[in-house]
Amino acid sequence: MAANRTLASAPHIPVLLPEVLTALQPQDSGIYVDGTFGRGGYSRATLEAADCFVWAIDRDPDAQPQAAALEADHPNRFRFLSGCFGDMAELLAAHDIDRVTGVMLDIGVSSVQLDEADRGFSFREDGPLDMRMGKTGKTAADVVNQLDEKVLADIIYKYGEERASRAVARTIVNARSEAPITRTGQLADLVRSVVRAPRKKGGKAPIDPATRTFQALRIYVNDELGELERGLQAAEELLQPGGRLAVVTFHSLEDRIVKNFLKERSGKSGGESRRLPGEPPADTRAPSFRLITRKPVSPSPEEARANPRARSARLRAAERTDAPVWQEREAA
Repeated sequence: MAANRTLASAPHIPVLLPEVLTALQPQDSGIYVDGTFGRGGYSRATLEAADCFVWAIDRDPDAQPQAAALEADHPNRFRFLSGCFGDMAELLAAHDIDRVTGVMLDIGVSSVQLDEADRGFSFREDGPLDMRMGKTGKTAADVVNQLDEKVLADIIYKYGEERASRAVARTIVNARSEAPITRTGQLADLVRSVVRAPRKKGGKAPIDPATRTFQALRIYVNDELGELERGLQAAEELLQPGGRLAVVTFHSLEDRIVKNFLKERSGKSGGESRRLPGEPPADTRAPSFRLITRKPVSPSPEEARANPRARSARLRAAERTDAPVWQEREAA
């Protein structure tokens, strides 16, 4: 038990940690939401930065041992909630919390999930073709073995930005007609048989041809982009005036959603001078956010060298104004 306790409480340094703390500016008596708890790096750093309270959320049951360890280290200042961060308003309302000081989100699959072959996220290690963050609902195996070829191709193109999506989908359908695809190694080899590894300049290792297809299936299985949109709206609803939002993304699809949301909510999405004759007037609602980061913040060269997975990370942050929310969220 002691060994498990040590492992669970081992410090984890997440991507762009100093930059996230600078954006959040944790303060005493503040209430913060770590919507993507993972191994708890952001939560721990926030608790150590100020005498505040952190509510952590994660759909992954494997996050609970780390949460229990952090609660033991910071009694009465930390609470873990099992669920999706897109439902944070409802999860917190169940505990009579309707206003918070800050929200932090680290979007995408965690290093721990990638490194565990049994979770089915990795194309480098063979494992069951799963990819579910919450271990409920349809698996990636269900998707590749049941969906129509055109639907599969659309998913791979939309969420993976894979130009060879039709060829990949056709190869999958042909293979599953012989036997079900149940392993990550099977799927990765199928993709590699039709997708070439892109050349990299400067002697860098090429991206594995299976990367984009695996990304697409993971995003689809977990509804990651929909979850992100719901999470941003929930943060707008929960944050008090002056409260801060910090979001770390790892690829262009996620970053585009965050960028457009904050650009619109801060009134930076276009002015009257760009309106063509006959077009409706620009949105006149008061901005609900003030941008803290005009451009996304990237990892330092030192961090990128130390952690290659951090290279694609982008941080965007904003401060809540006292304006009403722009859009009421639809009930889940």
